[in-house]
Amino acid sequence: MSRPLRLILGTAVMSALILGTAALSAWPSYRAEPEGTGLVRLSFSHGGQKSCRDLTEAEQAKLPANMRRKQVCDRQRPPLYVELDIDGATVFRAVLPPSGIAGDGPSRVYERFVLPAGPHEIAVRLRDSARPEGFDHDAVHRVDLAPDQSFAIDFNPAFGGFIFH
Repeated sequence: MSRPLRLILGTAVMSALILGTAALSAWPSYRAEPEGTGLVRLSFSHGGQKSCRDLTEAEQAKLPANMRRKQVCDRQRPPLYVELDIDGATVFRAVLPPSGIAGDGPSRVYERFVLPAGPHEIAVRLRDSARPEGFDHDAVHRVDLAPDQSFAIDFNPAFGGFIFH
């Protein structure tokens, strides 16, 4: 077989292989979520409020001068308590323990909710203190979820609490 014939044959085989791979990469079509639905994601990382108390003057006097401070705080953070309601029904409720070996890291949550497209009322509540009941942060938001839309709920106390985007 001559060299030009081998080059033409090799090019034809490689072209067929590349076209076949390209065709199979788009078939069969795959949808992560059903048609006509959107996605709501609750995703954040937040550390609960540390428990601190003021030291008395006698306790401060016992400490070396270079280690004196006005407050002492527990190292471990309290767990977070989170609730999420969609259209008046509670769809997520969890106690999120702090991360880290000593329990001093942030608590993390990532949850996905597939919803039909259209208007929805979302209410989210968070307790990040050691109090036994009630919530420290809450927010209600109305969203008109479009098909294939991904809607996120984040939390950042520096920006006023819950962030919807």
